[in-house]
Order: sequence, then C-alpha cells, then structure tokens
Amino acid sequence: MSGSDASALRTRRLRALRGCHTVLSGIRPTSVAEQLDAMRAGAPDDLLPDFYGEGGAVEALERRVADLLGTETAVFFPTGTMAQQVALRYGAELTGRTGVGLHPLGHPRQHERDAYAVLGGLRAVLTTRDPRNPTAEEVAALDEPVGSLMLELPLREAGFVLPTWDELVDVVRAARDIGARVHIDGARLWESTVHLGRPLAEVAALADSVYVSFYKSLDGISGAALAGDAALARYARAWRHRFGGMVFQQWPAALAALHGLDHELPRLAGYVAHARTVAEVLAGLPGARVFPAPPHTHQFRLWLPYPADLLNDANLALAEQEQVWFAGQWRDGEVPGLAMTEVTVAGPALALDAERIVDLAARFLRRVTAA
Repeated sequence: MSGSDASALRTRRLRALRGCHTVLSGIRPTSVAEQLDAMRAGAPDDLLPDFYGEGGAVEALERRVADLLGTETAVFFPTGTMAQQVALRYGAELTGRTGVGLHPLGHPRQHERDAYAVLGGLRAVLTTRDPRNPTAEEVAALDEPVGSLMLELPLREAGFVLPTWDELVDVVRAARDIGARVHIDGARLWESTVHLGRPLAEVAALADSVYVSFYKSLDGISGAALAGDAALARYARAWRHRFGGMVFQQWPAALAALHGLDHELPRLAGYVAHARTVAEVLAGLPGARVFPAPPHTHQFRLWLPYPADLLNDANLALAEQEQVWFAGQWRDGEVPGLAMTEVTVAGPALALDAERIVDLAARFLRRVTAA
C-alpha cells in the first residue's frame, strides 16, 4: 500500500470511529475545535503564555506533576523520546558508566530508533529476553556495569505487563546493589497503580527519575515530563535546549495535559477494573486468546484466528454501516493464522456491560465469518 493510500485509509477509519455511538476499544477522535473548547474551558482568564518553557501553563503543569509524583520538581519536554535520552545520559555522566540496563522490548529499542546509542553514545545491556519485566536475580547477574537500569511500567510490547509491588522493590534494590541509578519509563504509569497497589508517589519514590506521558492515557495533545530532584532538573533543562526542545510556546500541549490530569486521571482506575470484565468476555470468543489474563492495566492483547486484513475490514464495515466499533489495528502475529490487536478500555467502554459486549462481539464476528 502506498503512503497516500495508507493515509487515506487512516483518515477513513478515524472518521468512521468518530461517527460511532458504541465503542469497545479506544476513544472517539475529537476535532480541533473540540480540543480548543476543552482547553479554553480549563484556562483561567489571567493565564499568560509560557515563553521557552517558563511560566504559564507549562510551569503550572510541572508543579502539578511534581506534586502527583512526590518529586522535588519536574521538567516539561515536547516528546518522551527526548526526555528518556536526557535521563539515561544523566545516569551515565553521574556514574561514569555508558551501559544502560534495557529490555529488548522496551521503548528505546523498539520505538526511538536507538537514540540512546546514536545520539547519546550509550550501549544497551539487556536485562532479559523473556517477554516480562526483569527479575532481581537477572539484574544482579548483569555481566556488564550499567549507569542506569530502565524499567518500563507497564512493558507495552510484552502485553502491558507489570511486576508485583514486591518484585519491583526487589529489582530496584538489586539495581542499587550494583551501583546503578533507576529510571522509570512511566509513559503509562498513571494506570499502573491499581496493579501495583500503591499510589503514584510511592511508586516514583523507588526511582531516581521518572518519565510520564500526557497523551497515551490522558488524551493530551503531546508532551511529557521528566521528574526527579533539582540537580536532574537543571541538567534536563540544559540538555532539552541542546536537543532542540526549547520551543517558544507550548501552552496548548500543557493545557491539554492539565485537562487530562483533571478529567482522565481520576477515571483510569475504573477503566482498569472494567478491562477485566471486557477481557473475560473476549476470552470466551471462539479461538480467542487474551493476555495478560486478567489485564494489568486498562490495555491488553487479543488474538483471533483470522487474517488481520479480514478483521480490519470487518471492523471498518461495522463502524461505517452500524456505527459500532469493536477493535481496530489488527496485525498478523508470529503464530500463523492468528492476528493480534491491543484493546484499550476507556470511557466509551464503561457503558458496555458483559451482555452488550457479547452482542457487539457477535455482530463483529458475523461480518468476519461471512467474509
């Protein structure tokens, strides 16, 4: 498929999803006008724009994040990729070690084009090759010294999986024992507190630095924050400038993030709870597989025994003809004959009880089998 065809198909899918009255996985896309209305409603009349990251909504957001995470301060970044690079570079400079403890399925290896290595001169020391978070024993047995151990909570490419609280504490202790700093890739940390059984501040207190995202679970426009102590913040601001992140004004992204903290963050625990119901129902579909079971967050993986193209076509037809969205973005997996999608249980799915989910799935599968 050409780039223009792929773009046209993506637009078609977004328009179809936006027109749905029932959505199982994901959220309805909002228009630019709707996003502007939400930001305007949440902005005090006397709020001034930020200038190069200082003042205004950006400063208010940094204070809010630091308060939520219980850290001394937080620094706003235009992207999480940039924030992660700064955090890992800082660990290397403080310890004199260029090795970074990473999972091969972690975000820097999968989605950042190896920026930590290409731009930062760092090298990955793999913590484990298993599709799960590393254990304390694996961290203790690393055969190279590392300046930082990076923990992605949850580990998205393994199925949004999390350790238990005790396992996490043991891993952090093992990292300290080998002289490594601990950095949490917390792009989805907001919803991880349910499984861990601890508030955000207690989780963040385990680490030397924490990155959080404002659009992955909070429905923001973009942006991230790197939280830690004052020394980290000074370093982060200097390197944010060097990496090109000293944007003149970023108040739209900051306002959207504040709106997400006000309106989405309090609802995430409910999404996680309902995801267990959704996953249990979907696991009962013919030939279906769900992982993890039960889900650790409000996102999990679903496999069905059909080609991905067939599933995507059926979902789009259901959306366009019946204004019902089951789940999109199917892709053929490693197991022949099985396609996988990531299910995200958010606000729209809360209106669906088990009986309605069964009905929705049946309508979807009828289209699949008919095709």
